[in-house]
Amino acid sequence: MLGTLLKSKAEAQDHSASPGLWRLAMRRLKADRIAMVSLFVVLCYFVMLILSMSGLIASNWNKEVAVSYAPPTFIGAEQNTTDPAKKAAVVEALPENPVDPLKDVIKELNTQIATEQTTGGVIDYYGVQDPLAEDMQAIDQQLGGHLLDQQTELKQTLPFGADKWGQDVLLKTIKGAETSIIVGVVAALVAVVIGTILGAIAGYFGGWVDDVLNWFYNIFTSIPYLLLVLAIAAVLQQKGILSIVLILGLTGWTGVFRLIRAEYMKHTSREYVLAAKAIGVSNYRRMFVHIFPNVSHIALVQMSILVVAFIKSEVILSFLGFGVPVGVVSWGSMLNEAQSELILGKWWQLVAASVAMAILVTAFSMFTDALRDALDPKLK
Repeated sequence: MLGTLLKSKAEAQDHSASPGLWRLAMRRLKADRIAMVSLFVVLCYFVMLILSMSGLIASNWNKEVAVSYAPPTFIGAEQNTTDPAKKAAVVEALPENPVDPLKDVIKELNTQIATEQTTGGVIDYYGVQDPLAEDMQAIDQQLGGHLLDQQTELKQTLPFGADKWGQDVLLKTIKGAETSIIVGVVAALVAVVIGTILGAIAGYFGGWVDDVLNWFYNIFTSIPYLLLVLAIAAVLQQKGILSIVLILGLTGWTGVFRLIRAEYMKHTSREYVLAAKAIGVSNYRRMFVHIFPNVSHIALVQMSILVVAFIKSEVILSFLGFGVPVGVVSWGSMLNEAQSELILGKWWQLVAASVAMAILVTAFSMFTDALRDALDPKLK
């Protein structure tokens, strides 16, 4: 009886207790359909990223699978056939002129033409008639029929066509997503860590420490962002994912610093921090154990915003030639290649990279807006 009373009392206390910030945020996110759809799209991209990193998909993205600048097609490999029975039926169906002295020659020519039209002759990767069909058939017969079989194996269904090296643009887009997303997430993490630590130190200690860090902050913000990024890229003079992460991480921490500093200045004078100071809690524990959990939602929202910004920045850097090295593909390098392809009327690589990036950036931005609204205490 006593146990039942204690249990009911504990349940009543649980129901009467107000939910925490994160629980309220999850409720708001679940009620927002746009946020859930955006989160699903973002998770699909991250699943694709994991599959690409593990080699389950797009592992052979740099393999030549088609002719140079092959256009998009949804038609698979077209089978070549030289069935003797079909050829004989075509010959019998042709009309014969008994008076014509050249009837045998004409009959033979008509038979060859009809056979090629019926069977397709030697088809290239996208169904274009090969003018050297008879020569290739003769060579193929001498090689035992292996030449045309290998040619048929090269024909594939390419929804986004091929680039100038004959590589599948769809696989390049998937592999490029791996590079761009990794750069965006890791660079955003570096920027948030730097901005949070510096902002916490400046807002908590104040005084000359705050003045020095604010002076450092003003130097970075006084220079236009794109010029600062290009200047650091020119100083490093090294292409690679690590260089891009350092460039973006070392230049993108200023916004996080400003917000975290302001929050620490407010929380430092609150009762729970003063009580922790009164019982002898160290500065480190007060900064990162007591105050940081109450401002962590700001760092999380800023990180999600920076992921989107850094993905676009990576595209700009790679487009300008400061991005990934040769042999590594990203959305930026694909757009860099596409600028010369557009002159030739080859638009499919530009569309593939642009659409993939636009979908991810839009979904991530909408989810970030919903997350920021859900974590706003004023909207309780």
